Amino acid sequence: MKVSEFKDHLTQNLIPFWNRLKDDEHGGFYSYVDGAGTPDKQYDKGVILHSRILWFYSSAYQLLQDEQLLHMADHAYQFLVDFCIDSQYGGVYWSVHYDGSVADDTKHTYNQAFAIYALSAYYRASGRKEALNHAYELYRLIEERCSDEDGYLEAFHRDFSIADNDKLSENGVMAYRTMNTLLHILEAYTELYLADHFYKVGDSIRNILIRFKSKIYNPDKKIFNVFFDEYYNSLIDLESFGHDIEASWLIDRACQAINDAGYQKEMQKIIKGLAESACKNGMDWSLSAINNECEKNIVDTKKVWWVQAEAVTGFFNIYQKYPDGEKYLKNAEDVWRFIQEYVIDKNTGEWIENIEDVTSIDTDQALVHHWKCPYHNGRMCIEMIKRLSALCIRGGESNAETGK
Repeated sequence: MKVSEFKDHLTQNLIPFWNRLKDDEHGGFYSYVDGAGTPDKQYDKGVILHSRILWFYSSAYQLLQDEQLLHMADHAYQFLVDFCIDSQYGGVYWSVHYDGSVADDTKHTYNQAFAIYALSAYYRASGRKEALNHAYELYRLIEERCSDEDGYLEAFHRDFSIADNDKLSENGVMAYRTMNTLLHILEAYTELYLADHFYKVGDSIRNILIRFKSKIYNPDKKIFNVFFDEYYNSLIDLESFGHDIEASWLIDRACQAINDAGYQKEMQKIIKGLAESACKNGMDWSLSAINNECEKNIVDTKKVWWVQAEAVTGFFNIYQKYPDGEKYLKNAEDVWRFIQEYVIDKNTGEWIENIEDVTSIDTDQALVHHWKCPYHNGRMCIEMIKRLSALCIRGGESNAETGK
């Protein structure tokens, strides 16, 4: 793998694609693009999508120091604070109409977390203290209104009365708690802590890490259980390969952020166990790609775009972290080659969402919708550029291709 491959894809494909979706008339970004690359300019605008766009441009600016990226982040930020924050009850909405009027006023903890993630990154990029203040308002809201004595809750009506968690429940269950929401609260708090190093946020991170170990991790299978009832009883026999490999490096990042040797030691078996299980159970060696999930011993072999992205970063992180991690480098390299050959849309530079059959790829899938964003693939590029560049500096320019 070369630094230049990831940088070229980021700067020549992903950034130009998303630049074209800037809505100069109503603010924000167009939130639906069909398989041909044509946007629906009157499609409802997802707040999760816009938070992820704000995070993407803010983080890309921090890496590349291109002022145009900061201008795009400014544009995303203005839309988020002008239209997506509820001035009456607090928190961010689920979605707004194309003109910024409220479409779905559901308040979901997952959504609040991504707004924190985005606002923290934007503060780090821009230095605008008001963005950090908004992030802290949402942090306090999650801690005070979206949690109970046993952890975090999921879905709420606009006034924060409890609602059914249909938006983050899948596979025929209605979950009271989810691994996914907890993971992205951790991710958001890590970004907030890196922005300001407030000790209470660090304490929240520690509490989440312990909850992952004591309630979410399945030590027998070396996986995270996914959907739970109120008391953390698992609701379904499900292994999510993408979430596990993503969690392995996000938990590692959180441990490094708080710089706590005790917690780093505490989480090592989980970090490596998740990666080992994702490799052993999730990899499709015939294509050198990673499958979607396994439910009740039945593997869903669909190759989902974001799962491939997280596999590259997650496997490379394990390679960097452990002396015996050489095989994980090959996994990362193989999945990246699969992405280049099959997942990147040759016409637009964005990624095709699902690959069911590599001999007959459906190119008529939407390239952008509320869940399809520049977060996973953009983050993979940003992470790999930083990681490979750091290894090159330590090991010399001759090591630029593999990181070895």
